[in-house]
Amino acid sequence: MPPPRRTTVAIVESPGAPFTFAEVNVDGPRPDEVLVRIVATGLCHTDLSVRDTLPAEMFPRVFGHEGAGVVEEVGDEVAGINVGDHVVLSFRACRSCGGCTTLGPGYCDNTVVLNYLGFREDGSTTYTRDGAPVHGSFFGQSSFARHVIATPDNVVVVDPQHDLTRIGPYGCAFQTGAGTVLDVLAPGASDSLVVYGVGAVGIAALAAARTAGVGTVVAVDLQPERLAVAAAYGATPLDPAALGDSSLVDRVKELTGGGASHAIDTTGVASVIKQAAQSLRPRGQLVVLGLGAEEFSLDAVDVMMNGKVVRGSVEGDSDPQEMIPRLLGMAAAGDFAVDSVVTTYPFESINLAVEDVTAGRVVKPVLVWPDDAD
Repeated sequence: MPPPRRTTVAIVESPGAPFTFAEVNVDGPRPDEVLVRIVATGLCHTDLSVRDTLPAEMFPRVFGHEGAGVVEEVGDEVAGINVGDHVVLSFRACRSCGGCTTLGPGYCDNTVVLNYLGFREDGSTTYTRDGAPVHGSFFGQSSFARHVIATPDNVVVVDPQHDLTRIGPYGCAFQTGAGTVLDVLAPGASDSLVVYGVGAVGIAALAAARTAGVGTVVAVDLQPERLAVAAAYGATPLDPAALGDSSLVDRVKELTGGGASHAIDTTGVASVIKQAAQSLRPRGQLVVLGLGAEEFSLDAVDVMMNGKVVRGSVEGDSDPQEMIPRLLGMAAAGDFAVDSVVTTYPFESINLAVEDVTAGRVVKPVLVWPDDAD
């Protein structure tokens, strides 16, 4: 195995702490791993929610799971990935268990170990600082770093014509929203879709709905800036705080001719999820995508008597090896227009990016390393 090298990471020292920068050692790749120099990484709500909820013993930690970069070293057992390849990084999956082979990589039996615990399967960490372990391997990458160790299952080689400072979000947010519309729900011209929460995942869902020709599309959010973006994708904007005496359920049913045939929740807010289900027409479908509420309640009589379906989805049921090239091809053809919602920041401004996305001033922040970084 090649020796470790020094690299820079945006590190979190304890639960809920801000991002700070540190110099650490990153391992050279093992025979089944690759070393990627990160050019840019999308900032996702999952990075923040997990940062704020993990126990203290799982820190210090490096987050980031929408990395894009260039392969610098390749392990001897790796096939199909070469030094110099441009890549997008996504979530890990073993691709051999029952979940992977029957349901898809998002439902891997080993998801928690491969994506969330902060170390390799043998308990080792890819990063160390002063000889002490630093938790990494978040979604098999921890790409709030200048260099990362990844594996062939979550490395997607892309055409070098794509701008690496813009495409990291295809590894999570964009494929989640688009996959949910195109492959999980598959609404058409006679259908209606309501998206609750129009951050990056929600906007990707709206972009996919426009491409799919969905008849009626509604966007629900409390942020006027995000509703304005949603309107540009052809959605009817709906701010629940501006409804006065009307209920959100009544207004959605009015806009969709009696109830939505399809809905997506990205908020993870229990009360919103309940209202989203109540706003469905008979046999309507709601897909829950947002992390947040540990539990949410539903109107049991409404769900049963109207044959409604409420389900979850991991990454829009996407296989990154297929979905990322598919969406990049659609974007190149003008059929998946999400580039305009990307706002780039220098990596040193990561905490400002957190503030801006939390306040709704931007939809999808992407953090970019300087060209002259080592």
